Amino acid sequence: MKKKNNLHQRPSWDEYFLEMSKLVAKRSTCLRRSVGAVLVKDKRILATGYNGAPAGLKHCIDMGCMRQKLKIPSGERHELCRALHAEQNALIQASLYGISVAGSTLYATNQPCVICAKMLINAGIKEIVIVAGYPDKMAADFLKQAKIKIRKI
Repeated sequence: MKKKNNLHQRPSWDEYFLEMSKLVAKRSTCLRRSVGAVLVKDKRILATGYNGAPAGLKHCIDMGCMRQKLKIPSGERHELCRALHAEQNALIQASLYGISVAGSTLYATNQPCVICAKMLINAGIKEIVIVAGYPDKMAADFLKQAKIKIRKI
């Protein structure tokens, strides 16, 4: 954190939005990993998302995790999951309210998977700032090819 004086510490913009992504992740209903995402443009929050089942459907915290039962490793077989990823939910939230995310920055608790990476590329995201990685090399390769800058803080 940047120090303004000895009495007051003010977070940088990156720290601020990453902390917001951590707060959003607390709404996650996934039993394996809580992920939060915040889409930001011009220092304004456009949309947020966390990983959880589609609206109106039962969550994994209520009925168990199919991926755990099948012993599927993290980063594999995403189609065998009830939940939408945090990045997907943030993009969907923006679309529901007619908000363009082109040129925005994604702040997230984890690196996106390859499915989310492809969506973020097509949505026009210019940069991704993350707290932690994710075991999906293809996603990192796609984002690099699309010239989307990824920063880990």
